[in-house]
Amino acid sequence: MEIFCGLPSSAKRLDCALSIGNFDGVHRGHQALLARLVREAHRRGLPSTVMTFDPHPRTWFALRRGHPEHAPARIGTLRDKATELGRWGVDRLVVMRFDESFARLPAQSFIDDVLCNAMKARYMLLGDDFRFGAGREGDTTMLQQAGKLRGFDVASMASHEVSGLRVSSTSIRDELERGNLANTCTLLGRPYEITARIVRGSGHGSNLGFPSINLRIGPSAPAARGTFVVRVKGASSTMHAGMGCIGMQQAADGRPQPMLRVHVWDGLNGSDHRDSLGLHVRVEFLHKLHDGQSFSDGMARDVLAARNWWKCNHQLLERAKGAPADTRVLRQPGKQQMNSSHLQAGLLKTTASLHRDSGGTHYP
Repeated sequence: MEIFCGLPSSAKRLDCALSIGNFDGVHRGHQALLARLVREAHRRGLPSTVMTFDPHPRTWFALRRGHPEHAPARIGTLRDKATELGRWGVDRLVVMRFDESFARLPAQSFIDDVLCNAMKARYMLLGDDFRFGAGREGDTTMLQQAGKLRGFDVASMASHEVSGLRVSSTSIRDELERGNLANTCTLLGRPYEITARIVRGSGHGSNLGFPSINLRIGPSAPAARGTFVVRVKGASSTMHAGMGCIGMQQAADGRPQPMLRVHVWDGLNGSDHRDSLGLHVRVEFLHKLHDGQSFSDGMARDVLAARNWWKCNHQLLERAKGAPADTRVLRQPGKQQMNSSHLQAGLLKTTASLHRDSGGTHYP
């Protein structure tokens, strides 16, 4: 997949089948749209193309108005988004920086200058709530009218539901805030994961006897917060079990920034891998322990709880690899194994087959 930071240069402009959106999480609603986009692009002999924004427009407006608390929490990193879009067969990704000039761009100028001249869109597939242009003045009807004059087709897709749940980035953020990884996986259609780069930490975990790797996942606040049982995959294919704490930490400049600290009890920790700084790793979230972050007196207790959960469930996780959604049966430490009737009764529900490496694109 080709990735463009900004509009393609004149030499790189191609007629395309285009979809536009934030695609945060690349959930099952996005996936249905992407499958249709790729299918229609192939039928028309066009490259399938996605335009997305960084930062999220709502984040930019929240910061500009002095209310950062109104910015949407981020489900995944830009790298995660690019990887998933590539996995779903998208040929080209255009990442537009959302700034003052873009926010002020009139809807008609967006059609003329961006969609027609720069992107050369010949087919567009959009969500049914798509709006664009300054003041959100543009909508699908406006695009369809422009398409009749400028020679491009416009189609839209209705919202998606899975197991009675409306699939949207907002609903996934809500499930993550509640710590419901089962529903999160149902809406995503895969395990919840974050990919990020290892950065230098304070050494606090090592001083407590629990060396950790530190991952910067900013700049936007993460949708998931708290302490989790996780699995980590680095450069090799080996998955390392551990405990992860995700939340806001103070950066060198004094400002809070989202960080993920992971203690891995079978290797990959910062003290043992000093040359791992800058390495990108993928963290899969398996089970939420609690809403807080582990510090000092609580870290030993949380590591023990994470180890116990892993001891009870890691073999079941391996046996469940590739199983259909909503069919994993896991154990809680000190409790009997849950059977299918318990699962249906809602006592325990886990979802989505384990992640399969796909050779998708990488974002720097």
